[in-house]
Amino acid sequence: MSSWALEKLIDYYSLRFQIEFNFREAKQHFGLEDFMTTTAKGVENAANLAFLMVNVSAKLLKSSNKKYGGVLDLKTHFRGVKYAVEAIKILLEKPETILMKEAIEEVKERISKLGSIHQKKVASSTA
Repeated sequence: MSSWALEKLIDYYSLRFQIEFNFREAKQHFGLEDFMTTTAKGVENAANLAFLMVNVSAKLLKSSNKKYGGVLDLKTHFRGVKYAVEAIKILLEKPETILMKEAIEEVKERISKLGSIHQKKVASSTA
């Protein structure tokens, strides 16, 4: 076997492993393994979305200058940002000091439901 053939073989294996890593990430972090659709179009859409998210997260991780350790840290960061934005929105709706305790309770109630599978609408109090 020539050195050129060996180099090609190494290139092909490195590509294969990258493809396997992408599949693992799509399954582990972005729902490729457990989507609930049964139609061909639904499966195609779910797979495309999972692989899109693998690419987006890889780009975000690369551009973050090692701020995040991995995909889980990235997801945790953006979930935390979402929670903080929701909390700030609620607190800005009720800036009066008297209503602060009520607002804090509402923040706790609404934020604790973010990301839950079976969300129920929280009734906003009218004060």
